[in-house]
Amino acid sequence: MSYEFEMSLVGALSYFLGLQIRQLDDGIFITQAKYAKNLVKKFGLENAKHCDTPMSTTLKLSKDASGKSVEQTLYRGMIGSLLYLTASRPDISFSVGYSDADWAGNCDDRKSTSGGCFFLGNNLVSWFCKKQNSISLSTAEAEYIAAGSGCTQLLWMKQMLVDYGFNQGTLTMFCDNMSAINISKNPVQHSRTKHIDIRHHFIRELVENKCIVLEHVGTNDQLADLFTKPLDATRFKTLSRSIGICLVE
Repeated sequence: MSYEFEMSLVGALSYFLGLQIRQLDDGIFITQAKYAKNLVKKFGLENAKHCDTPMSTTLKLSKDASGKSVEQTLYRGMIGSLLYLTASRPDISFSVGYSDADWAGNCDDRKSTSGGCFFLGNNLVSWFCKKQNSISLSTAEAEYIAAGSGCTQLLWMKQMLVDYGFNQGTLTMFCDNMSAINISKNPVQHSRTKHIDIRHHFIRELVENKCIVLEHVGTNDQLADLFTKPLDATRFKTLSRSIGICLVE
């Protein structure tokens, strides 16, 4: 590059466009620790007590009609800053996904929460956590709908890989509910599934055409649990390490 551009060598790259960069023997580690610490200072949380998990396993959240008003500009600024922090990493592609659901976890309307995470090799590159639009009558239905949401994500990212010149065959989605997996392989509409919205049944066609294969994973190895429900400290730290989250000193 020095032949084409006027430049000077000042040592190894350590900071670029707000990203902190560490060059290690086995790769490059990119983090935004400085940005996160500045957020803590900006919103006056330097002396706040640390928590082992984002939410207690015994806490049940519900709507509070008489809740206190908050300063809207400050609140929106905080949410926007956090969204930037979670979205400003390079999400390129993936070939393996995990899907899960927390059945009837919402105390107000008993709707379930879908969650999923997706990997390229051993690297987490995409994830989602979304409240389902309808009430599920069983854990199998909740897991089936969550798997369908995960499949849409897989298909979209597969097309991105094609645009980059990388063609993949059958993609793998891991699910910890055998009933949901069996429903995806059964093309017959029976009494157990005929009430499920037709838009969720496209997963059957994907399985039949071998675009996606649903495989069973044990509950203890279900990484998507991290995105669907509160976990105890031990489980939370175990899953965090499994998806590649580490503590930066």
